[in-house]
Amino acid sequence: MQVSDEGYIVNILKYGENSLIITIVSVGHGKITGFVKGALTKKKLGVFQLGNKISFNAYARLEDNMPSLKGIELLSSAAPSVLTNPQKLAVLSSFCELCYKTLPENEPLEGLIRSVICFMENLSADDWLKNYAVFEFRLLYFLGIGLDLGSCVVSGRIDHLAYVSPKSGRAVCEEVGRPYQEKLFKYPHFALHRNIVPTLKDVLDLLSMTEFFLKKNFFAVHGLKFPQNRDNLLKILEQKKDENA
Repeated sequence: MQVSDEGYIVNILKYGENSLIITIVSVGHGKITGFVKGALTKKKLGVFQLGNKISFNAYARLEDNMPSLKGIELLSSAAPSVLTNPQKLAVLSSFCELCYKTLPENEPLEGLIRSVICFMENLSADDWLKNYAVFEFRLLYFLGIGLDLGSCVVSGRIDHLAYVSPKSGRAVCEEVGRPYQEKLFKYPHFALHRNIVPTLKDVLDLLSMTEFFLKKNFFAVHGLKFPQNRDNLLKILEQKKDENA
C-alpha cells in the first residue's frame, strides 16, 4: 500500500513515548488509520489536533498492515473556528467520533466526501450547523440506512410531504400525518433542497431523526455503543436555541 492524499484528523491515540496512531478521513481513499513516529514534539504539537487538515503519505508493505504516515504537512487548523464557540466545538467532536466509529477503513467515501468537505471547509461560515446536519443525513445513506422520502407511504402523494415515519423511514404527507405528528419526525426539506435556509429548530429536528436511525439501524445492529460526543450534542445545541430565543 502506498497512498498520497490529504484529509481531516478524526481520532488521535498516543503510542509509546512520543508517537501517535491517528485516523484521517481522506479525500480520495476514505478513512485511513496509521502510525506516526516521533509525533509528540513541540514543533509538531499544533499539527496533530482533531479537525486539522493535513497532507500525508501512507506506506504499508502488506494491505493488512497498519501504514506508517510520513511527509505530514498541516494545511489548515480547525482551532481558530471552534475554540471560542462551545456549540461548534461540540459539533466538531461529534463529527470526528461519528466518522471514526462508522466509516470503513480504506474505502472511498463516494458522495459522502462532498458533505465532509462542505462541513469542514466552512466551519467559519454562518451555515456551519446546517452543513453538519446535512452530513449526518448523507451518512445515513452511505451506511445503507437510506430513507424513502419521495412519496407518502400511505397516500402515495409526492407533494405536501411534512413528516417521516420512525417505523418505516418513509415520508408522510401533511394530511395523513397531522393527527400523529407528535410521533413522527419532521420532513427534512432543507437537506434535500440546498437553497432552503433552515431555522435552528429545523436543524435540531433533523438531528433528532438522524440520531434515531443511526442508533436503531447502525449502532444497535452492530452491537456498538452510540458515541458519547454525539449523545450529548442535542442538549448542547439546545443552549444555542435558548440563547437565540
